[in-house]
Amino acid sequence: MEIERKYLIRKLPDNLKDYPCHHIEQAYLNVDPVVRVRKEDDHYYMTYKGRGMMAREEHNLALNEMSYYHLREKADGNIISKKRYLIPLTNPGFKEGFPTPPEDYALTIELDVFDAPFAPLIMAEVEFGSTEAADAFLPPDWFGEDVTYRKEYHNSYMAMKKL
Repeated sequence: MEIERKYLIRKLPDNLKDYPCHHIEQAYLNVDPVVRVRKEDDHYYMTYKGRGMMAREEHNLALNEMSYYHLREKADGNIISKKRYLIPLTNPGFKEGFPTPPEDYALTIELDVFDAPFAPLIMAEVEFGSTEAADAFLPPDWFGEDVTYRKEYHNSYMAMKKL
């Protein structure tokens, strides 16, 4: 299961260049259910995602470069390209009543800076081990609006958007 929350960003961290960064390109073969192919740096995947907004089934299958480009040619809609920064979030905040995580507990913020035609869109995704943790999460101050339940901010919807 993939359990994640999505947020718009108020302000980029000043030290963004200090974090690992990957270039991602992805194309959608289907959107219901979601079947996408992705190139992340020099790694290639096909992903199946079930229905859902915050929590949904997800399966990844490794591809080689030739398979990725062959399938990408069959994709519908827009190809999405973005830079993804991996930012550790140590000691994340949770709502009162949620069990206090261990002292060394950390999450990873996946900060996506979209290329054209979706620039200047910037979003953060945070994945969780349970829906309870996702629901209790208190985002950092630099996060903006929670768009987890807004379909227009899901990549599969963006891929089909007429530009």
